[in-house]
Amino acid sequence: MRRCRPRALLCGLLLAAAVASGGRALPHLSDDVPFRVNWPGTELSLPTTGVLYREDNYILMTTADKERYKCVLPLTAGGAEEEEKEYRGPAPGELLEPLFKQSSCSYRIESYWTYEVCHGKYIRQYHEEKETGQKINIQEYYLGNMMMKTPLSEPEGQMTPYYPVEMGNGTPCSLRQNLPRSSTVMYICHPEAKHEILSVAEVTTCEYEVVILTPLLCNHPKYRFRASPVNDIFCQSLPGSPLKPHNLEQLEKQQEMMKMPFKRAKEEEAPSTKEEKFSSIHKPVAIGSHQLLTVGTTLISKLTDDQLIKEFLSGSYCFHGGVGWWKYEFCYGKYVHQYHEDKESGKTSVVVGTWNKEEHIEWSRKNAARTYYLKEDGTQTVRMVSHFYGNGDVCDLTDKPRQVTVKLKCKESDSPHAVTIYMLEPHSCQYILGVESPVICKILDTADEYGLLSVPS
Repeated sequence: MRRCRPRALLCGLLLAAAVASGGRALPHLSDDVPFRVNWPGTELSLPTTGVLYREDNYILMTTADKERYKCVLPLTAGGAEEEEKEYRGPAPGELLEPLFKQSSCSYRIESYWTYEVCHGKYIRQYHEEKETGQKINIQEYYLGNMMMKTPLSEPEGQMTPYYPVEMGNGTPCSLRQNLPRSSTVMYICHPEAKHEILSVAEVTTCEYEVVILTPLLCNHPKYRFRASPVNDIFCQSLPGSPLKPHNLEQLEKQQEMMKMPFKRAKEEEAPSTKEEKFSSIHKPVAIGSHQLLTVGTTLISKLTDDQLIKEFLSGSYCFHGGVGWWKYEFCYGKYVHQYHEDKESGKTSVVVGTWNKEEHIEWSRKNAARTYYLKEDGTQTVRMVSHFYGNGDVCDLTDKPRQVTVKLKCKESDSPHAVTIYMLEPHSCQYILGVESPVICKILDTADEYGLLSVPS
């Protein structure tokens, strides 16, 4: 039987509907995809933007009290797959062809490096310095040249589908016996983008991942941008039935009455000392009015560097980030949680990964736990460490525990205590959590061979 945690009410409605609908296939429910049931009455106007709907994609539901409803479902997993099968337009590579044929380049400027992606041609990382007499010195590395003829296999199942293009034959890497640098460019649909570079990450030594936002893929159903974080189900009452099931209305009234004393107590509560310590500014990575990847920047205002580092490394101070539906909590050496707080239904939490030192050490023997930055004087310093957190909640899509690679990276900022958090899902229920901060710059050099950090002496 289909699991109903944590949306027991929704599952109950749909399971009841399955009986009434004579066995019509129901959409696969995943804890990663939030749903909301609406009761619009006899008049219904389906949304024309965001999640797709079809009037014939519905089920009939009959409650225990013989109340009957017609519920129109969003085209999520099953519907989207059906739409992909019916699609007869250009392949994703063909949609991107105008970008590769033009002399088109995208740029990302960071505190030291500038990244240049000339699509289908090369990726360059460089730094310019002016010397006396206006002479310009350029330090540069090519992270990949020429698009390979054979594209990588297309990914399946992740929340943000991307089209990967592999580029090799870059500048030789001295840390890998002069093997050439290489990159995977991941193109993601965003309807209002202009081929911006969203991120550049060195996933292993001299191997990179570059994320590009482009509108060109948005005509393909597999890569279409999902604008709404919530999938609405619209249940219309049929003749002789109330707007909303009677038992559901009674349950909602009881829940509201139970919450009243807590609401009054909360209004009378004074702000806590902990709340006064920190101020948060959450910023989505956005273009126009849309948001693609969840990023939160937190300003920690009243802790000294030493206090903050000790509390962070002990796991007693956790970083929070994210906007929109899901937020993220990262406690170093403990866990990564994904959660949503709602005034009506309380807190929904998913364990993305938990810390186990032995499992991480085993993982680090097969993956790069430390990546380095080569200084101009030829010495190198740790630029990023990667930690493995496994044994999260079981994923409905894979029937395996969730897992996450946490990438802790030095990032200079005008605010010395700013922390930026972002979450990617390159494969179903396998995540990458990026944590970037000037605070991390102060402890990266303490990383041991497994990437484990300690308080600086």
